[in-house]
Amino acid sequence: MAVGLGPLPDFYPVAGLRLGVARAGIRKPGRRDLVLMALDEGARVAGIFTRNRFCAAPVLVTRDHLGQAAPRFLMINTGNANAGNGEQGRVDAEACCSALAELSGVTAQQVLPFSTGVIGEPLPVEKIRNGLPEALDSLSETRWAEAAEGIMTTDTLPKGATRRLEIDGQPVHISGISKGAGMIRPNMATMLGFIATDIAIEPALLQALVSELGEQSFNRITIDGDTSTNDCCMLVATGKSQAPELTADSPHLPAFREALRDIFMTLAHAIVRDGEGATKFITIRVETAANQQEALDVAYTLAHSPLVKTALFASDPNWGRILAAVGRAGVPDLDLTGIEIDLGDVALVRNGGRAADYTEARGQAIMDQSDIGIRIALGRGDVSETVWTCDLSHDYVTINAEYRT
Repeated sequence: MAVGLGPLPDFYPVAGLRLGVARAGIRKPGRRDLVLMALDEGARVAGIFTRNRFCAAPVLVTRDHLGQAAPRFLMINTGNANAGNGEQGRVDAEACCSALAELSGVTAQQVLPFSTGVIGEPLPVEKIRNGLPEALDSLSETRWAEAAEGIMTTDTLPKGATRRLEIDGQPVHISGISKGAGMIRPNMATMLGFIATDIAIEPALLQALVSELGEQSFNRITIDGDTSTNDCCMLVATGKSQAPELTADSPHLPAFREALRDIFMTLAHAIVRDGEGATKFITIRVETAANQQEALDVAYTLAHSPLVKTALFASDPNWGRILAAVGRAGVPDLDLTGIEIDLGDVALVRNGGRAADYTEARGQAIMDQSDIGIRIALGRGDVSETVWTCDLSHDYVTINAEYRT
């Protein structure tokens, strides 16, 4: 039921990064569920991680390994989150790293593990260990599409984006994949996102870029208000392009940042478009707020309101639900007479009440669309924020009620 989410692009290979995929039978036999990303020596990696206090074992191990050695492999399994497993979870994650290290000739600290799937079930270490040879044997620069499929859980479609640009006359490539359809209100990034470029980027700038762009994209999407235990977004720079290394004062940084931002946005929006049971893609923009926090408070109050989300699913122009959500968002001393609310290009609220030219027919015409914009102007300052979400349908309940069956 993905909303306006098309097929994967033809990915540009990223020199210095190869992808391998295996069918390890982690949860369901016959499906791709184990992905390796092999990095050439000299590649740099930065990331952002979930802030959920029940942080999954692979997140803890990845953060530790990033501080200990230069990464040579990213290892991703689906079907099991390896979360909520206590110390045994860390032992199992480290065991998988050691198994890959032994097969590939790197150290265990050079392997970064990532997991997604059911929480609270032991990681099937032996299945992952047995699947590693197949994944290693299949390593190739061109397997982005298979990797995008291999990290899916309840996603209905794989998600990816790719760009090519020239810097100082040299080609630079950026490719990325993401997964996520439920348990999505990232408090850092998406459930899982992996983005790579072949240009060299100084380490501090690499971390700054993933933090900045993750905040603008993955940290502005929500499906159900739940932050996963396993959220990670990783940015890899292999340095294999002949373009000059990017630094904070590089004249080429703005063009590269814009291309990278486009990748982040495309991958983040794809998650919302493929939200569990989604039939609508909703853009909520809050303008003229006094500060960022109140803008986000209003936007997320709408995005998480079951009444607003079910009205959107029903294509019901019940604009009173939107009005009520704005009013309960906790904005102090809110002057209702200064608020404007628009549904698409239709004015809903002006001067504290229904806009004079609003008609049910005009509201219905917007609600019948699959891509809908809601604009709220608070009239309190000059801060704006945008959040992307989806509707709440019968299928969302069914998918999550039957998640483990």
